[in-house]
Amino acid sequence: MHSLKVATYNIHKCVGTDRRRDPARILAVLAEIDADVVALQEADRRFGLRASAIPHHLFLEHSPYVPVELSGRAHGIGWHGNAILVRRGIEVRYAEPLTIPTLEPRGAVVAELRINGAPLRIVAAHLDLSGLWRRRQIRAILAYLDGVTQHMPTVLMGDFNQWSDRGALSEFAFHHHRLVKTPPSFHSRRPVARLDRIIVSHDVQVDAADTHRSTLARLASDHLPLWAQIHYA
Repeated sequence: MHSLKVATYNIHKCVGTDRRRDPARILAVLAEIDADVVALQEADRRFGLRASAIPHHLFLEHSPYVPVELSGRAHGIGWHGNAILVRRGIEVRYAEPLTIPTLEPRGAVVAELRINGAPLRIVAAHLDLSGLWRRRQIRAILAYLDGVTQHMPTVLMGDFNQWSDRGALSEFAFHHHRLVKTPPSFHSRRPVARLDRIIVSHDVQVDAADTHRSTLARLASDHLPLWAQIHYA
């Protein structure tokens, strides 16, 4: 069995609850979590060059993570703000943005990894805020997974913008996925909403999962990070 830690974090373009933009603070929170794979939302600026909210040199100088290449943009690290970070040494076999129906600048990305010889698929997403397109977006992601030629253990993570486990999120149960039980993560100062989610395929076991509630995390973004310790064959 293979074991690793995954996390998801809406970093709010590195603007904290004190209204300060501080990319180094986000990296410090990630260092506290110490995950092997991280899904980020709101990781790129929305306008202009859509540059990464965390400058590339900070990854090189102050982080064990490498952004998975997704956008093809020289200054960005994600697609519609969705990014995947992997610890240095993890092999990225394949990665691409996923086309999902949307009226907002939302999206999803996928990466196929090989960790200690074992394959693992990561899907990172930031779904519709209004709720009008959320079910269609989830169905588009599941249709992609149904269509891939090689099945492998899969972890879906991100800001799904939905409080209830029912409604659109119930689509995952019909495709043999499980919602990991995690506490509310929004708002970081007083969490009441379970907007951020970790979802796993039936062949992934979850040993532990929680929000990361450090003093720094409550300040660095309006969302708290989620993490899960998983194992799979």
